[in-house]
Amino acid sequence: MAGTRVSCGLDYCNVYELSNSLQDASRAGYDFISVPLAHPRFTREHVEGKAKLRDGAFTRSDLLLSSSEWNSLIVGRVTTAAVLNLECGVSSLRLNSEETLAQELTFAAHLGLPALTIPLTTDRCVNLARIIHNKVVQGVCYQVWVRVPMQAPEESAGHYRSDKKVSEDGFEIDTWTWWNKFHSIANIQKKIGLMIEVSADLPDQSVVDRWLGEPIRCAVLPTSIWLTNKKGFPVLSRSHQLFVRSLNKLHAQFIISGPLRHQHYKFYQQYLEHITRQQMELDPLTDFARGYEDYLQCPLQPLMDNLESQTYEVFEKDPIKYEEYERAMFLAISDRVPEEERDTKEIVLMVVGAGRGPLVRRALAAAKRAQARLKVYAVEKNPNAVVTLQAQQDEDWGTKVTVVSCDMRDWDAPEKADILVSELLGSFGDNELSPECLDGAQKFLKEGGISIPYSYTSYLSPLQSPKLYNEIRNCREKDKHFLAHFETPYVVYLHNKKELAAPQPLFTFTHPNTDGVIDNKRYKALQFQITEDNVIHGLAGYFEAKLYKDVMLSIKPDTHSRGMFSWFPILFPLREPVPVRTGEIMEVQFWRSALDAHMTPDVRTFLNERQNSTYMTLDAHMTPDHEQDSLSGNLTDSYNTTWIDPDSQLCSTHF
Repeated sequence: MAGTRVSCGLDYCNVYELSNSLQDASRAGYDFISVPLAHPRFTREHVEGKAKLRDGAFTRSDLLLSSSEWNSLIVGRVTTAAVLNLECGVSSLRLNSEETLAQELTFAAHLGLPALTIPLTTDRCVNLARIIHNKVVQGVCYQVWVRVPMQAPEESAGHYRSDKKVSEDGFEIDTWTWWNKFHSIANIQKKIGLMIEVSADLPDQSVVDRWLGEPIRCAVLPTSIWLTNKKGFPVLSRSHQLFVRSLNKLHAQFIISGPLRHQHYKFYQQYLEHITRQQMELDPLTDFARGYEDYLQCPLQPLMDNLESQTYEVFEKDPIKYEEYERAMFLAISDRVPEEERDTKEIVLMVVGAGRGPLVRRALAAAKRAQARLKVYAVEKNPNAVVTLQAQQDEDWGTKVTVVSCDMRDWDAPEKADILVSELLGSFGDNELSPECLDGAQKFLKEGGISIPYSYTSYLSPLQSPKLYNEIRNCREKDKHFLAHFETPYVVYLHNKKELAAPQPLFTFTHPNTDGVIDNKRYKALQFQITEDNVIHGLAGYFEAKLYKDVMLSIKPDTHSRGMFSWFPILFPLREPVPVRTGEIMEVQFWRSALDAHMTPDVRTFLNERQNSTYMTLDAHMTPDHEQDSLSGNLTDSYNTTWIDPDSQLCSTHF
């Protein structure tokens, strides 16, 4: 399937006739041009100096183009000289730079430009970040693209020594540190994005992945990094091609900059169009998730809420999930019925949480393959879904299936089952109360009976994603505590992110539960080795489920059931981004808290009707209103993060 069309612009050092340059770029296939707002050599003095009282405009008139052209075809570029002295200790130079920058920022808003680029050439950027932040929060029409080289000149030239310089905050000084410092001081504003300047020699893949976790809005491809093929046309190296495709997946735009090194500028744009439109095989998950990248969704609560028909329909289209369930049921039925008893022995199979019947249909198909007699009970609490089940019973299933309209925890089964089948798993395995539901339903199971699934494990890993952090920060609701949106998990197809360590197993649940006293409370501490300077914005959660024998479903990246889209990962956000440094160990402490036995029946009934969808820590300073909001389920998971340095000195940072 062809990728989306690449958006590409042409960078001009300076232009003599703006309309002519725009037409030339358009004829070459470019979508926009990047030009300086003022002539790079035009000196302006606002505080003191000979030019302070100079008459005349500091730049060209807005009448040269129409408003629609300014709004869509021109990306403004702040003069480099305007930002060079913003950190200067000499007041007159600093104030003059501030006035110059303010003049250009205001004029860009007057023109209605879609984006404005600002160069970042050092980690001394506090004043620049302050000014940009203040301008953005006041409300501007344009986005701010901060232009940062992918590697510092001395780094790309191989001059960095093993004893790299370290900044005051402990980070190694590299260009990502420049950007991270600027972005943090600017409060990670959504309208401030990264404009990355690609280097000729790409850094290690881990460094590339760290950049890909940032909100990249545009990538600069200098003509100096392009190669020439045998026919004389510009091409990119294999590693650069892969990087460009990764950027295109993030919907980044591209800008060609630098002097012409081949026959025509149009060949650069045509090549980008070629490599981004090459045929790519999309699995069902990628195809299904298009448009849902980094889109926050609240976890489903099927125990509390009756799902709608459309929701059932979406999940029933999964090409992998139900195939694996059918394979597991086929193996289980085959094991329960010896070949000599196939004509006489009847297997009792109960589907608890039957929905609209996909597992029932798969169970009948599995029994047919195994040439076994099967009696099915379809237990479903949603009265609307029961209508669908009863219709199928009348039209297709007949006496093979008995439809039960009841909560599985309240049902008194007329007989016990050989096989108990359910699909109650959430994105974190247990977050839709599968352990509690199946512990209550296992009374239906015969001694030695089979539960499908029989085991599932949740996994956790630290995550870098300024984009997702910003999305969560903007989820504030009027009638809820201002931190409530950080006290709940989100189901999200993770896209613009980087995981800082491989996922580690957290909680495991097994069915049937043979413990003498069933207790689904859990606690575990996980430690992750940090291998590079970075910032953690949240924790990504996954699960692996074992259905029967070696039949498994997984959404964990390295074992993901290819093509399965019934579950996206779950995200546990942190209230504030937390910086981590190379060599440190991050410890995450996670609790799963269930109802206490001493709770009154009325309280237990009320909370039992509310399905858990929040994972939080109830801190001592939490307001009473906030504490009441947290009681949204009959169990809550808490998480606490602590950082330990290599010398085992504890850094007291808790969540």
